[in-house]
Amino acid sequence: MNTQQKSQDNAIVRIAAHLPDLIVYGNFSPERPSMDYFDGVLMFVDISGFTAMMEKFSTAMYMDRGAEQLVDILNHYISAIVEKVLLFGGDILKFAGDALLALWKVERKQLKNIITVVVKCSLEIHGLFDNKEMEEEGLDIRVKIGLSAGHITLVVFGDERRNHFLVTGQAVDDVRLAQNLAQMNDVILSPNCWQLCDRNMVEIERIPDQRVVKVKFLKLPSTFNFDEFFKKCMAFMNYYPSSQLKTLRLSCLLESNTELEESLQKYVMESILKQIDDRQLRGYLSELRPVTIVFVNLLFKDQNKVEVVGSAIQDACEHITSVLQAFRGQINKVFMFDKGCSFLCVFGFPGEKEPNEVTHALESAVDIFDFCSKVPKIHTVSVGVASGTVFCGIIGHTVRHEYTVIGQKVNIAARMMMYYPGIVTCDSVTYNSSSLPAYFFKEVPKKVMKGVADSGPVYQCLGLNEEVVFGMANLRAKGNEGYPLLGRDKEIKYFMDNMKRFLISGCSRVLIYEGTAGYGKSQILKEIEYLAQGERHRTVAIALTKISFHQNFYTIQIFMANVLGLDTCKHYKERQSNIQNKVKRLMDEKFYCLLNDIFHVQFPTSREISRMNALRKQKQVEKLFMKILEKTSRRQRIILIIDKAQFVDKTSWAFLEKLIQTVPIFIIMSLSPFMEDPCAAANTIMKNRNTTYVTLGAVLPKDIRNKACFDLNVTGISRELDMYLVEVSCGIPSYCQELLLNLDHHKVLLFRARESEEKSTVTWNNMFKSFVKSTDELKIYFNVEERNDVVCTLASGVRLKNLSLPTSLKEVSLIQLDSMSLSHQMLVRCAAITGLTCTTEMLFEILPCWDVKMMIEALTTLVEADVFVCFQNGKDLRLAQQQDASFEIHHRSLSLNPGKGMDDKGFQELYNKVIQCHIIRFCRPMMQKTAYELWLKDEKKAMHLKCAHFLEENAHRCGRCRGANFIPYHHFAVDICLNKLDIGTMRELVKSHSHQRKLPWFPTNHNYSWGTWRLRSRTEEETLAPKLDLHKKPELFPEDLSPKEVREQILGFFDTVITKMKEGEETVLPQESCQCEEVLTITMLPLAQHFVALEENHKALYYFLEIASACLLLGDNYMAYVHLNEGHRLLRILKREKSWNQTFELATFYTLKGRICFNMGQMVLAKKTLKKALKLLNCVFPHNLFSLFFHDHMEKKKHSHYLNQQVQDSPQPGKKRLAELYQQVVCFSLLWKIYSMDDYFHHKYYAHLTAMMQVNTALETQNDFQILKAFLDYSLFHQLTGHQGAWFAYELKAVERICRLPLEGEAIEMVAYVAYKLGHIKFFTGHLDLAIELGFRAHNMWALLQNPNKYCSVLCRLSSSLLLRNRYKQLIQVLESLWQLSAEEEHIFSKAYFYFVCLDLMLYCGFVYRPFEECLQFINLQEENTILRFHSGILLGLYSDLAI
Repeated sequence: MNTQQKSQDNAIVRIAAHLPDLIVYGNFSPERPSMDYFDGVLMFVDISGFTAMMEKFSTAMYMDRGAEQLVDILNHYISAIVEKVLLFGGDILKFAGDALLALWKVERKQLKNIITVVVKCSLEIHGLFDNKEMEEEGLDIRVKIGLSAGHITLVVFGDERRNHFLVTGQAVDDVRLAQNLAQMNDVILSPNCWQLCDRNMVEIERIPDQRVVKVKFLKLPSTFNFDEFFKKCMAFMNYYPSSQLKTLRLSCLLESNTELEESLQKYVMESILKQIDDRQLRGYLSELRPVTIVFVNLLFKDQNKVEVVGSAIQDACEHITSVLQAFRGQINKVFMFDKGCSFLCVFGFPGEKEPNEVTHALESAVDIFDFCSKVPKIHTVSVGVASGTVFCGIIGHTVRHEYTVIGQKVNIAARMMMYYPGIVTCDSVTYNSSSLPAYFFKEVPKKVMKGVADSGPVYQCLGLNEEVVFGMANLRAKGNEGYPLLGRDKEIKYFMDNMKRFLISGCSRVLIYEGTAGYGKSQILKEIEYLAQGERHRTVAIALTKISFHQNFYTIQIFMANVLGLDTCKHYKERQSNIQNKVKRLMDEKFYCLLNDIFHVQFPTSREISRMNALRKQKQVEKLFMKILEKTSRRQRIILIIDKAQFVDKTSWAFLEKLIQTVPIFIIMSLSPFMEDPCAAANTIMKNRNTTYVTLGAVLPKDIRNKACFDLNVTGISRELDMYLVEVSCGIPSYCQELLLNLDHHKVLLFRARESEEKSTVTWNNMFKSFVKSTDELKIYFNVEERNDVVCTLASGVRLKNLSLPTSLKEVSLIQLDSMSLSHQMLVRCAAITGLTCTTEMLFEILPCWDVKMMIEALTTLVEADVFVCFQNGKDLRLAQQQDASFEIHHRSLSLNPGKGMDDKGFQELYNKVIQCHIIRFCRPMMQKTAYELWLKDEKKAMHLKCAHFLEENAHRCGRCRGANFIPYHHFAVDICLNKLDIGTMRELVKSHSHQRKLPWFPTNHNYSWGTWRLRSRTEEETLAPKLDLHKKPELFPEDLSPKEVREQILGFFDTVITKMKEGEETVLPQESCQCEEVLTITMLPLAQHFVALEENHKALYYFLEIASACLLLGDNYMAYVHLNEGHRLLRILKREKSWNQTFELATFYTLKGRICFNMGQMVLAKKTLKKALKLLNCVFPHNLFSLFFHDHMEKKKHSHYLNQQVQDSPQPGKKRLAELYQQVVCFSLLWKIYSMDDYFHHKYYAHLTAMMQVNTALETQNDFQILKAFLDYSLFHQLTGHQGAWFAYELKAVERICRLPLEGEAIEMVAYVAYKLGHIKFFTGHLDLAIELGFRAHNMWALLQNPNKYCSVLCRLSSSLLLRNRYKQLIQVLESLWQLSAEEEHIFSKAYFYFVCLDLMLYCGFVYRPFEECLQFINLQEENTILRFHSGILLGLYSDLAI
């Protein structure tokens, strides 16, 4: 077996696996075509059911629909058939989709016995299919077999690069006929096969009105030894391996032979050879892929003359190959079945995807049809073209397989070819996807086609027929006139300004809107055509297509037809009359005939004109046209609008160049990248100083939302749908439309009337008002009376994140992917596994056998190609994600150098930039989704696991925050297996930990230190928890101090701390700002998704809870809600698993839910969920007044015990207990605030109890930070209830606590927190001067600590205090700090509060710090921002100011 395995690693063996023995061992003449004649038995096996199964997979909604599952099912059954055929000595000639043709080549005298062997093989093939097994798997697979025998001819044809072969003859026709007459599990013998077989061996059944017979069974005599009989038969088979070789095929043992290998390579597609050279797995090329199928059928005048037929096939093949090569199409199969010879051609195979694929396929089909129709030996040519998703992949057995296509679209193309003979037909998808004009097609009557339930409309492709081309009126830009142009106000305004200048000055101008497909260039030109109408000028609009480029003078022909008023003339005589009226004073009648070919008129040809050559005629026509336009421009200005100007022909460009110099004209064009380098005239126009370019960029999110609302005819859409459309469409309008059509196709959009906000009851599900409305600018397009207040939402359970892309968008990405090298494709596919964003470190970790230099070079190329964009840090990433729509004016085209990359210097500069980057992100999400779908399931799972292992070590808060869990002690409370460090690494980290007090807080590069901080945080949590010292008597604030002296002492302490912080900046302070937001984006979110993909639900839940907590920490309530809902979905799944029982996770879920409800002002829901959390955390909470007073008594005793005993001597609680205590503290801190807001008499007792329980629980944790927070909260509670003695005592306790802490590590943040919290309390109690004093000190400390969220909170509260005290000079300084923070960190809440204060200054102080228009613009742009919309009522404050 080792010898066989070694042999199968040879390239020649892998190539031979794609070919039959007939070719591998054939000795053919080098001439083409080449013929070989022999006798044999043919078996045609048709396996039905695969096409329907393929359609089920290809139309599935989600990306995990799994092409590999389809491959496994296909190959499970086909491989079994192939193996059976090979065991019985057969040779698999071809795989025709889900069918195969096998041959037993023998001398004629051996046919009788071989037929018996083949019948036996056929019956055993039927025995392979166990109906019960298939029913269990939900499969409906049926096998029908036809057999024939007799004379067979092999025809080999092709060219120097590629060879093809087919078998023909009566036996081939007979086997197809026999199979067609077979029913499920039938074996049908052709008439000749029945005549030649041993009739004593075969029991048959006659089929009425047919000469074929049906095999019932073999009637072998009892003394008959089939094994001996089989051995004798196989002795006559030249390439049947002996039993000693232990292999199914002799070709598996081929040894290297360069000459034979080169010969065989010609029979295999080039893309397959590349994979063989790269030793890729067979599954690599297997995928569900959008392609265009072109089926060509040739019927011959003399079908029986093989030499004649072979010559005709050779001629046709040479032309078909040359036509396909121009557009990267491939001949996949050639066979002789039914009638004539059929070529299966495919556009869009892996690595061969091209833009305008459908158009190229139709052009090729017409070209092939025209050529083959002129071949004398061919009687009829029929072509069928269909587009859509099919299975492309290698099917068969390990030792014999082929690359093929299977799918309904393949069947449709084949059926159209047969049912519509003599023409080129296409399906509706092809018709709609092509960029060809409507006159290229004609709808034909529908026919009922076998095996096709509903093909939809069928169109005949007419090609370029001059009589049809002159449709004139249809060539104007078309579209829905009532469709709004959204998000292009600047572009339209720029046109209006240019048009005014043109009408005043009379100087020629050219305005070009350029951009790639989908940005709405045509829509802009339609709007411009409407706006450009007027009495003082003439507007002509032309819409070009790809065909226009190949028609000489076409653009000017249509332009002049419009100017002369010929565009609506239905008859040539009417056109002649109009021409005579327009040009009678401009030219002699003898020159009228020059216009015959241009405008399809029939003026008499003069002798003078007949003697002119083509060039002179062209000059005369151009001279005439120029005179007409000069005459027209004297009466009215001319505005020419050309859509898709990249399709203007060269002659028309030359005329336009002269026209601009001669006649005052305003030309507006839309321009995409050229198919080839533009001609000299085009270059001259594009570089003209009066030519201006408007580069179209993405539209704003609000415009995508408006488009969705308009297309769906609703007033609002769900927020989830809005975020999906904005992200995946990348602001490209046509992409948004395709996404909506895809969602509608899968029936996941639901429509319902919007509930009144007053009537609707707030629940967890509707808390966030999950619908976003269209803006007011859309109202003018609706009839208010007819339009109901309807909103669009998603069906329950729909996961938009995993939704598969529509075919049209997938093709865009596949085109770009296929243009890359294989190594670059692999990098993109690996990056796709990580999600939209990943670090370069992780990408390097998962790339197979790459070095750093190779990866950076590949990344540089892909960044240049706009596949990726790279960032140095998370801040840069956030800045990029918040950029507005682009509107750029240029005086040089961005399309002048298509396909030309940057020079070496530019590449080196980009290389240096990429090498410094830490984060990469896909420019477009659809590229990530498309590349992700290309992975096979097992490979995908392995990659997810690799990514998860890498990310797990970094899944915690940043080093700046000491690397703890976002949920304190979370990993101790939950049994989740994290990655383990090796012993050596552990010892090194412990060793370094012993010197922590002497080292700065942070390493210089946080990217490589998360693991270190993770371990350090665990060690700190375990061994260095600060001990309490509550039993000592106060020394800092003796009882005889007056309140003023206490105040001065506290403020002095804060000043001392600030001084020490500034003096010890390098050793005491962190060297960088908080990176938790970056950790959330590039580590936590991807890690949770990896575990979801791996179906590790308990780990995924763990990280979604961490993510929700992180979002709350960062102030994003909505995203916390979204991710907590994902955690809720996982909780429901885990609850069904009996083995899972995690009470803490459920408690944490309710705690987070309560925090979100509290932040959103839903106190009833918050109280309910927080009580649930406490119950799960083993904390008994009173439910009636009796138990309330009992608990109050117990808590007071406990409180007294904690304050009077030496708690620091008691053992620290265990880690699981600490996790519970921290969650309890959170619950109590919210509950006392909720109860304090309630007017019920007994709720003030509940408020006091929960406030005290917060303090007691915090004291039990023995953590200084928790105790400080609890003391200050308890103080605030007493101030709100008027208990002065209590609140003052607890404030002093808090200050004493921080005074005794060493000024390092977390203690600095505690001091800053106390300063802020005290200022916050004084603000609420009306002590504004003291609030300001404390606020400025907190401002100084948090500025040094570089924590944007905490710094923002301090600045906001301080600015409010200063505003109320009319201290405007200081307020302006604080506002400058707030603005600086918002600019440097892109902190949206800082910017919102900044404008809020600016509006307050206008209203209440009488001066303007920022213009009202600027404030209003910010509100309009950010009113749907989820952080602002669901955060502390900041938008409500802004709206209130606006209203006043």
